[in-house]
Amino acid sequence: MTTLSLSTIRQNLARIDTTGLGIPLLVLLIMAMLVLPLPPLVLDILFTFNIVIGLVVIMVAIGTRKPLEFSSFPSVLLLATMLRLALNVASTRVILVHGHTGQEAAGKVIASFGEFLIAGNYLVGFVIFTILMIINFIVVTKGAGRVSEVNARFTLDAMPGKQMSIDADLNAGVIDHDTAKKRREELAQEADFFGSMDGASKFVSGDAIAGLLILLINIVGGLIVGIGQHGMNAGEAARLYTLLTIGDGLVAQIPGLFLSLATAIIVTRVTTSESMTEQARSQMSNPSALFIAASILAVLGIVPGMPHLVFLLLAAATAGIGWMALQKQAQPAAAAQLPAAATEAPKELDWDDVEQVDLIGLELGYGLIPLINPDSGGRLLARVKGVRKKLSAELGFLVQPVRIRDALNLEPDSYHIILNGVVRGRGEVKVGKELAINPGKVYGKVDGQKTREPAFGLEAVWIDPVQREQARALGYTVVDPATAIATHLNKVLRDNSSELLSHDETQKLLDKLAAKSPKLVEELVPGKLSLGVVTRTLQNLLTESVPIRDMRSVVEALTEAAGRTQDPEHLTALVRPKLGRMIVQGLLETRDSLSVMTLDPQLEQLLHNVIQQSGNSASVVLEPGLSESLFSALRNSTKSVEDQGLPAVLVVSPSVRSWMSKAVRYRVPDLTVLSYNEIPDDQAIKVVTTVEAGQRKDGADPQPANP
Repeated sequence: MTTLSLSTIRQNLARIDTTGLGIPLLVLLIMAMLVLPLPPLVLDILFTFNIVIGLVVIMVAIGTRKPLEFSSFPSVLLLATMLRLALNVASTRVILVHGHTGQEAAGKVIASFGEFLIAGNYLVGFVIFTILMIINFIVVTKGAGRVSEVNARFTLDAMPGKQMSIDADLNAGVIDHDTAKKRREELAQEADFFGSMDGASKFVSGDAIAGLLILLINIVGGLIVGIGQHGMNAGEAARLYTLLTIGDGLVAQIPGLFLSLATAIIVTRVTTSESMTEQARSQMSNPSALFIAASILAVLGIVPGMPHLVFLLLAAATAGIGWMALQKQAQPAAAAQLPAAATEAPKELDWDDVEQVDLIGLELGYGLIPLINPDSGGRLLARVKGVRKKLSAELGFLVQPVRIRDALNLEPDSYHIILNGVVRGRGEVKVGKELAINPGKVYGKVDGQKTREPAFGLEAVWIDPVQREQARALGYTVVDPATAIATHLNKVLRDNSSELLSHDETQKLLDKLAAKSPKLVEELVPGKLSLGVVTRTLQNLLTESVPIRDMRSVVEALTEAAGRTQDPEHLTALVRPKLGRMIVQGLLETRDSLSVMTLDPQLEQLLHNVIQQSGNSASVVLEPGLSESLFSALRNSTKSVEDQGLPAVLVVSPSVRSWMSKAVRYRVPDLTVLSYNEIPDDQAIKVVTTVEAGQRKDGADPQPANP
């Protein structure tokens, strides 16, 4: 039974994680020293431990490359300060209680500092202690506190700019989301660190003041105790208690000076890839400065009355260091370091060497690089971010970042817009010029280089910035090169918005909706439809320029329709009426009634019959003459309606809408096709024209269709 119990106890003890007990035990030890008397041997151990802590902290501070590498320093500083003050309290108790017994009453460490460092002379000790206090408090601590305060203030003031810089790099594709997240975390940690250091520096200054007060209290208290309680004469009591107090103060102040110096080193560090030692070695190894200093020392060494040997030896040593630094600089970098290929075996290929194409990319010729440089007034990054933000708000999902890079294979003024590794748009802009676009009606001409606006192909002219107001007065729309590229990018992304939506985006949309309506999403995916079918349906809506902002209505419609079909095409047709009010609202603008075009009833019936017979809208084939006549009539009617300042909207029956929408997508790109059931019942409608397949291109009276 005993063996079993001991074994169980050992197993339980083995499960306890002892790695995290160090700090709690140290805090408990500090609290114990404040209230419990300690024997001289324990004081010796703790005073030595305090010195070790000070040495370790300052060595770590010297070796750090950036302040965040020692992010625990404020907490370490607090604990070390409290440990030293607790030791002061514990040693004071021992000195006052047992000080009359001799110099070793408070331990050998205090006695050694009192005898060895100050030669048993308490006046010398008092002077040394005062000097240490002046160095610590006036010079190191006060300077470190001021630097900490300024660093904290500047770090907080610079945070918005640094955040914008991270966002700009992310939008430009320079960094990925993980890197951006890591940099944001480092930025937050940096702000927290310098804020903590601003407060932690007050620990050091307070500790210096406390050390001085403890010194005075110990001396006065020792005199009172020695003379009043132990019957010592004033001289002996002053000598003994002052010596013990000064030794105690020196033992405490030397580690305190280490911590103050470590604080100053940390707050004055500049974030680099080198430690303080490496920085000093590389930056102070200046041959010219070393040779000049050696020359001055040599001159001083030959002056009569000077210590010739010391000055001349130091001059020779300085000159030798300068010569070695000069030799090191003279060595070529290639000879100092062997190529990696000569020292290392070729790396085996892995999946990291296979790069995936970017979803959205923008390649720039080298002449357009100033457009992405904020220092030279480049605003392309801000424009691209604005395009992403606007499209994301309009389409209903987050558009992925645009990776911007230079391409040496392009002409200097050219750019390419890339989707999934394929060029989907190209154009040219002129840096330092502005683009004056003819919107269709201008009142004169401006001098410049004629061109075409890259997004919509409108007539345009490249002009000097000084001609901007003149061009605007003549009716031109004037934009800068960055805006021209951003407009083109916006059009390409909008026209191909369905390619921007993948399974990941769909899942995030569903997750966002599930946070408010979990049952609705749970019932649809994966209960009734797969994620792929939902994604394909959403892509179909985007292809038809229908935003998916109202995901609740989309999911409700899909849930209702899932029992009838699993085909994304049919599901799209069933979802659209649910979004009818949103679709129509985007076409109304500021008008109350919706102006629409309709098909000739005979023509619409003919199309209906053909679609029904084919059974699949994708396989519908019209007679060539009828097809040409139909699309020609649609183009003419669309142009006529747009010339009136109205959107071109064609309303057909639900059975015809899907085929008609696909048929006119590239033949008549400005035409929107709706079905009757997609228009809300309370929406006013005005029929502006009826499209007939026999309509002539010259706009003459239509002839009856005879397909």
